[in-house]
Amino acid sequence: MTDTPQPQEIHVTIDGLRYAGLAWGPVDGLPVLALHGWLDHAGSFAALAPHLTGCRTVALDLSGQGRSAHRSPDASYNLWDDLPQIAGILDALGWDSCVLLGHSRGANIGTLFAAAQPHRVRALVALDSLVPVPTPPEAVVDTLRGFIEDTRKQAGKSPRRYTSPEDYVTRRTGRRNSAATARALARRALREDADGFRLRADRRLFASSAVKFSQSQIEALLKALTMPVLNIWATDGIRAEAPWADTAIARAAQLIPDYQTREIDGDHHVHLDPDSAGRIADLILVFLHEKIGHTPD
Repeated sequence: MTDTPQPQEIHVTIDGLRYAGLAWGPVDGLPVLALHGWLDHAGSFAALAPHLTGCRTVALDLSGQGRSAHRSPDASYNLWDDLPQIAGILDALGWDSCVLLGHSRGANIGTLFAAAQPHRVRALVALDSLVPVPTPPEAVVDTLRGFIEDTRKQAGKSPRRYTSPEDYVTRRTGRRNSAATARALARRALREDADGFRLRADRRLFASSAVKFSQSQIEALLKALTMPVLNIWATDGIRAEAPWADTAIARAAQLIPDYQTREIDGDHHVHLDPDSAGRIADLILVFLHEKIGHTPD
């Protein structure tokens, strides 16, 4: 059983910044706010969200991605930059609290928001990530240098262009995305113009962050997650190629009072696979039933 397979387009303006998104499920369902990964968009939840029965799932295009507005020329795209607007979006939706569902970079953003605003997050579900890669404190100067130089360089570049949606698919498959994943993301990621297709995403998203979290700061974030946390990892995703992920899982198990981790066969975008999306949804629905009493029917 699924709710509303066809999503509703939504728009909300917070602090002068227009966010676009997609919504599935009954308007009086359990509030779920979904945050996508780097250079993805709300459509990355199109396979998963219809299976979250009894939930009102709202997936955002985060700023500078999908159909949401780019930030002003003096702004940046650090992990924390969307956090005040996420609080405003919850207010605009009339949600005192919600379940946060994040994938990859969106999972990291979700962790930051949940740690800082635990009263607004009933449960956190993180897909194929949980926290950023820790960086040694002594790297701070190099990180700042990279932020300044990368931001200026990327701001001066034209949007990335493609001759066709299939050209976009080919380039993404060259970066270890499946062709099915790339095709599922292409429509909302691209804008057609007289010269072909261009990536909607702001080039500044390719720049380094201004500051990166140290191991002790990441542990402070994990300790602040007082809500139940479900962390689902793909067998061929981040964990398969990044040793720090196992360390993050071990520390999360020690520091988060109510933490569960699960693994599912697939790549980093496993939640976009139609066959796997239902299995992920089952894990999430069981978790929500056990932890906050959500009954899908």
